[in-house]
Amino acid sequence: MVDRDGAHEGQCRCGQVRFRVRGAPIITMACHCMGCQRMTASAFSLSVLYPSHDFEVLEGEPTIGGLHGATRHFFCPHCMSWLFTRPEGMDEFVNVRTTMLEDPSRFVPFVETWTAEALPWAKTPAVHSFERLPPMERYPELAAEFAQRFL
Repeated sequence: MVDRDGAHEGQCRCGQVRFRVRGAPIITMACHCMGCQRMTASAFSLSVLYPSHDFEVLEGEPTIGGLHGATRHFFCPHCMSWLFTRPEGMDEFVNVRTTMLEDPSRFVPFVETWTAEALPWAKTPAVHSFERLPPMERYPELAAEFAQRFL
């Protein structure tokens, strides 16, 4: 169960960048794309989507890393931990790396994406799986189902 009203703090590995999210997340995800595999040095990345107004950096100055494209991936400039992403054309949202939060076990992935690139043994308990990304028109329905099940 995810806390609807609480605040959750997070930080990079070295602690130089700290942030806070407040309120209910929109959705939790696991991404199996090759880019996430390479940026995490793992089988997939875990993230939790929040409205931008519910996210704040408390300490430090995250720097852009990854591909430096329209989708901006933010990292700690010292330890290089991947902290959060601002998706292209969606400045009203921030996609926080779940494992940077103080209690990542609370944020079970609800949706998994890019399963077409998944390592064959990489499994998650996600309720919905997509070979690529869900169609944009599916996001409201997925977010509503997530809220009904987990909030």
